Amino acid sequence: MRVGAVHILALTETAVAEHVSRSWADGRGGAIVTANVDIVRAATRDPALAALVARAELVVADGMPVVWAGRLAGAAIPERVTGASLVHTLSERAAADGRSVYLLGGDPGVPEAAAAALVARSPALRIAGTHSPPYGFDTDAEGRREVAKRVLAARPDLVLVGLGFPKQERVIEGLRAALPATWFLGCGAAIPMAAGRFSRAPRALQSVGGEWLHRLALEPRRLARRYLREDAPFAVALLAGALLGRFRRP
Repeated sequence: MRVGAVHILALTETAVAEHVSRSWADGRGGAIVTANVDIVRAATRDPALAALVARAELVVADGMPVVWAGRLAGAAIPERVTGASLVHTLSERAAADGRSVYLLGGDPGVPEAAAAALVARSPALRIAGTHSPPYGFDTDAEGRREVAKRVLAARPDLVLVGLGFPKQERVIEGLRAALPATWFLGCGAAIPMAAGRFSRAPRALQSVGGEWLHRLALEPRRLARRYLREDAPFAVALLAGALLGRFRRP
């Protein structure tokens, strides 16, 4: 279903994990974009970012406004599928399948803490490696080569990339050709979440699309402008456009 400039797949979280598991068995990898309002807004305003998202194998609805927009437009998007949840679901599936996981992103010490938390939940999970790249590494050729060298040497089956959009998707695109059997998940802040650096909203608040309020309360300086001045007006316009589009179709 097209939401803004992004095509969303109507998949459950379980279906995503099953698809990844089947692909591992077949020797195929891919990339997953968890499209929240911020990503849909950026892609809708920038065709290059829309094309970047479109090159992923799986694009799922991370954000209740995205789910609601799809449903208003007539698509049966079954549920919200977040990067924060997929980090755990895919790691658990990797453990069950005997696959390895690499964590890329977060402040020094954070990916290691997240890896320990994932192993605590799934003791059979193999951690292929962790890395916290320095700020601005992506603007420097040597910095990009160092990140690529570390990931390629580890040869993981799943890479959790928590660098924020679109940086993480660009890093993923640069790695995919060399690791065609590896799955990559762009997961934003999910690595520090898994490490326990900050909590997710209560489930009741998540279900009514209010998790952004929880995040805003935790990080007001960093998120206020993005959430209040950019994402909120775009979300309203997105929902209104989806509803109007449905009524206009014959």
